[in-house]
Amino acid sequence: MKKTTSRPQADTAPKASRRSFLKKAALGAAGVAAGAAAPTIHVAQAPTTLRFQSTWPQKDIFHEFALDYAKKVNEMSGGRLKIEVLAAGSVVKAFDLLDAVSKGTLDGGHGVVAYWYGKNTALALWGSGPAFGMDPNMVLAWHHYGGGRQLLEEIYKSLNLDVVSLMYGPMPTQPLGWFKQKPIAKPDDMKGLKFRTVGLSIDIFNGLGAAVNALPGAEIVPAMDRGLLDAAEFNNASSDRVLGFPDVSKICMLQSFHQCSEQFEILFNGKRFQALPADLKSIISIAAQAASADMSWKAIDRYSTDYFEMRDKQGVKFYSTRPEILKRQLEIWDQVMEKRAAENPMFKKVLESQRKFAQRAARWQNDTNVDFKMAYNHFFGGKKKPT
Repeated sequence: MKKTTSRPQADTAPKASRRSFLKKAALGAAGVAAGAAAPTIHVAQAPTTLRFQSTWPQKDIFHEFALDYAKKVNEMSGGRLKIEVLAAGSVVKAFDLLDAVSKGTLDGGHGVVAYWYGKNTALALWGSGPAFGMDPNMVLAWHHYGGGRQLLEEIYKSLNLDVVSLMYGPMPTQPLGWFKQKPIAKPDDMKGLKFRTVGLSIDIFNGLGAAVNALPGAEIVPAMDRGLLDAAEFNNASSDRVLGFPDVSKICMLQSFHQCSEQFEILFNGKRFQALPADLKSIISIAAQAASADMSWKAIDRYSTDYFEMRDKQGVKFYSTRPEILKRQLEIWDQVMEKRAAENPMFKKVLESQRKFAQRAARWQNDTNVDFKMAYNHFFGGKKKPT
């Protein structure tokens, strides 16, 4: 019989264990690599929509400025914010905008602080009157760096208004106004005229003897056409032209102290604003600064174009307001300041803050700036065009 040799049985269990471990490790590594290569999936979120209303008619360049601001915010937010801007009257009347934003009827709005004059006369100091010789950009400097912003917040808080206010957009000096009958040659020519203006400008024109009616922008030209107004001021060549002033008057008086330093205001409902993430709040604020510069540049281009269009194509005659009228405005303003400061401690507080800032800043500007009119006259004053 053949002898069978016995061999020891192979140890298969450790080998199987090692193969299983290596297989799992390889699969795990492949999974990690696949995961690293796969794109991250983001779930799209609907943008936060804010409903705004301006205090301006749809066709006014001021409404265009409001749209420009909204566009900047929408683009800078990468689609996370969407400000929709409606024209005046779409939800509330122009002069009701502040209350509507505070109550949350609207998420925000675009207007001017002088429109809230009836709530506290101090609010008109952000636009009406000669501002102690500060131009509109200097008033913005006072607002942002001289204490104006804190004073405005104090006033709104005292009125129980839940709003966040962003001041921007310095406006060029506004005309004395449009007159249906004849140019104003002396202060007494204003007496008895049915005139439109707003804010503390009402006090100035009342002091000149006019009977003032504070109408929103869209209602001015129809009122002049029906004879309810003899004269009116609004703001600038582009707005005045598109609102139809040349259709009811061919006389425009340029230069005035009644509103020579005004700015725009962007409003947000306080609760709505504070609920936004910090980066979106920063975008909203920085967009206002960017829009302020952009608006200034656009205004120079458009206002100057429409000025010459009205003069050369629509038969409008422009006159410079005489120095004696301007001087009379300043004298009346002295009386207005004294009276309003005695009536309203907040008015006095804002006034003194402006005075202190202007005494330093306006003096610096007057001492520093060259006479640009001299240069303009050198190049264009009566000289022949180069061939």
